[in-house]
Amino acid sequence: MKRVLLSAAALLLVAACGTHDTPAAAPATSNPHSGHTAGSAPPATPLRGGERFVDLALPQPYTPQAPNGGTDDYRCFLVDPGLTENAYLTGSQFQPQNAAIVHHAIFYRLDPRQATEAAKVDEQTPGEGWTCFGDAGVQGQTAWVAHWAPGAGETLMPSGSGFDMPPGSKLVMQVHYNLLETGAAGQTDQSGIKLRVAAATSPLKSLSTDLFPAPIELPCAAGESGPLCDRDAAIADVGSRFGKEAGEQEKYLVEACSEGKVTAGDTQHCEQPVESAATIYMAAGHMHLLGRSIKIELNPGRPGAQTILDIPQYNFDNQALVPLAKPIAVKPGDTVRVTCTHDAKLRKMLPQLQKLPPRYVVWGEGTSDEMCLGILVTAPTT
Repeated sequence: MKRVLLSAAALLLVAACGTHDTPAAAPATSNPHSGHTAGSAPPATPLRGGERFVDLALPQPYTPQAPNGGTDDYRCFLVDPGLTENAYLTGSQFQPQNAAIVHHAIFYRLDPRQATEAAKVDEQTPGEGWTCFGDAGVQGQTAWVAHWAPGAGETLMPSGSGFDMPPGSKLVMQVHYNLLETGAAGQTDQSGIKLRVAAATSPLKSLSTDLFPAPIELPCAAGESGPLCDRDAAIADVGSRFGKEAGEQEKYLVEACSEGKVTAGDTQHCEQPVESAATIYMAAGHMHLLGRSIKIELNPGRPGAQTILDIPQYNFDNQALVPLAKPIAVKPGDTVRVTCTHDAKLRKMLPQLQKLPPRYVVWGEGTSDEMCLGILVTAPTT
C-alpha cells in the first residue's frame, strides 16, 4: 500500500488483531474525553505455537520534562529483545507504569546499523533516552512494529503473520508524556513491554503498518478570541514547541490532501491512492482530546466502496486496534480516505485544556494540538 510519510510526525498508538483473534482491551471510561485511563491490564493470552514472551522495561525511572515551554515530552529509549536468529513479532502488551502521564507509545524496529547509531545518541544524552519529536531520532527508514494508546490491552497479530525481526534487531520505544495534568511535574515513569516473539522455523506472512493522515483546520469556537486564534500564529507556536519540521507538518498535509487549499472547519479528510496490492487485517483511528468522530473508507463514491473503520463517537480512552471481521483486499488504483471531525467547544469542558488559551488547532505533536490519523496493519498480496 501507499502511505503519506509524515515528515515530523509519528503519530501514535497500538496494534492487534486478526479474523479470529480478539485483543483484550481495558474498559473505556464513562467520560469519552477524560484523557487517560488507569487500571490493571488483563493477563496475556496464552502463547500460540512457536511463540515465546520477551519482557523489556526501562532500567531506571525517567522523569519527563517538556522542552521549549510546552507541556509534552517525546522521549525515545533503546531496548534490546536479544534476538540472535530470524524471528517475527507476533504480538505485544505495553505496560505503562505511570498511566497518568503516558499519552501513547510507538515501537520502531532498527537494523543493526541504526541500533549502533541510536546507542551513540543515547550515550551522549544525559539521563534515560533522548528527545525525539515525531520519529525514532535515527537516520533511515524505521519500521513501526507496535504501538499503544489508552484503551488498548494486549495486541495480537493474525495467526500465521508477524513483523520481521532479523537477528540483531533492536527497538526504539518512543513514549509521549503528557504533562498538562496538575501534579504531573516531577512524576517518573518506568514503562515496559511484553513482546510475543515467534521463531522463524516456518515463514510467516510479513506485516507492515501504514499511516493515513489528514490535515486539521479547526478554528476557535464562537465567542473565543486571542492571539493563537490566528492560523499563522498557531502554526508558529507548534514550531516553537516541537521544532521547524513539526511546524511545517500541516503545510505538507494541506498540499498533499487538498492541493494547498486551506478550508477551515470541524471536518477534514484526505484521500490517498493505493500503490501496491495488499490485504488489510486491522485498523485504528487516532485523534486527541477534541476528536468527535473518525472514519476510514475504501474507494468512497465508487462501485464496491467499503467502510474499513467507523467510529461515530470517538473516545480517547478506547483506542484499541479493531480486528476486521473479514480482511479487505486492495489493489493499485484503489483509494483510502480518512475523515475526522473535531469540536473546539470541548476545550472548555476538559480539565486538561480549560486553562489553556484558545487556539486555531492544526496538526501537532502535543496533547493540546490535534491529529487525524488512520492506521492500517496490512500484508502484501503476491
